[in-house]
Amino acid sequence: MSDPDRLWQSVDDATRPLFRRLPPLAPPPVETVVPVEPVVTVEPVVTVEPGRTRRRAYVAFRTAGELLGTAAVIVLLFLAYQVWVADGVASREQAALADQVHERWQRADPLDPPQEAEPGEALAVLHIPRLGAGYQRAVVEGTAGKDLAQGPGHYTGAALPGEVGNFAVAGHRDGRGSPFRELDTLRPGDPIVVETADSWFVYRVMGDPGSGEFTGDPSGIPGRQIVAPEDVQVISPTPNASPDAAATGSYLTLTTCHPRYSAQQRLIIHAALERSALPKSEFPDGPPVLQAA
Repeated sequence: MSDPDRLWQSVDDATRPLFRRLPPLAPPPVETVVPVEPVVTVEPVVTVEPGRTRRRAYVAFRTAGELLGTAAVIVLLFLAYQVWVADGVASREQAALADQVHERWQRADPLDPPQEAEPGEALAVLHIPRLGAGYQRAVVEGTAGKDLAQGPGHYTGAALPGEVGNFAVAGHRDGRGSPFRELDTLRPGDPIVVETADSWFVYRVMGDPGSGEFTGDPSGIPGRQIVAPEDVQVISPTPNASPDAAATGSYLTLTTCHPRYSAQQRLIIHAALERSALPKSEFPDGPPVLQAA
């Protein structure tokens, strides 16, 4: 054996015990995979107590009741304003209009021919003693809303005061001065006086003054009627006759809403001319029925 071989043999013999003492290499550790549970989000369950629900309902109803109560108060205040404030103002304005008409008549030249009234212009003054000793309202031409806001309105095309035919006049029962508010208090035989620039005309409510019945007139015309709004024959030349029929006399018809605060029906008063015109030159202060009032 050569020397190099002996050297490597010696090295081999010297290192072999060392390698025998080394433990065998352990296998690499195996990783254990732990399964992960999925995350589930659960919404919280809110439990409403019955008492709390009742309290919420009570608060809601109370709030609604307060709002309705406030609205009712506002409506009542508006109605009160219309009935007692605005209506009173309009009534005074209508009375003032009658005074203006009298002043205009006094300034007019008696020799001037009478002029046909324009819509909204006063043509007569109405006196109804049953409605008060000082009751007077100017009657304007036309029955449109703006006309009736000034006072009673003459149905355009109807007869004029004192003429053969039907002098038909409409007026508000509530609001706009309420000139016909108490029209239902009229009784058979009550006088209704219509004043023009130069004359007085006295009409009497038709019916039987003795019994108080509105029927029984030989003409068959009742002194008072309650009719539907479409029953326009009440303002015919002869009340309740055909509009095309000739007039059988000189009549006065007053119309207003019925019942009060409603336009469901119409209250109608019919009157007949008692006598021919009374000239103002002979009766400057009015006919005796007005003096008695």
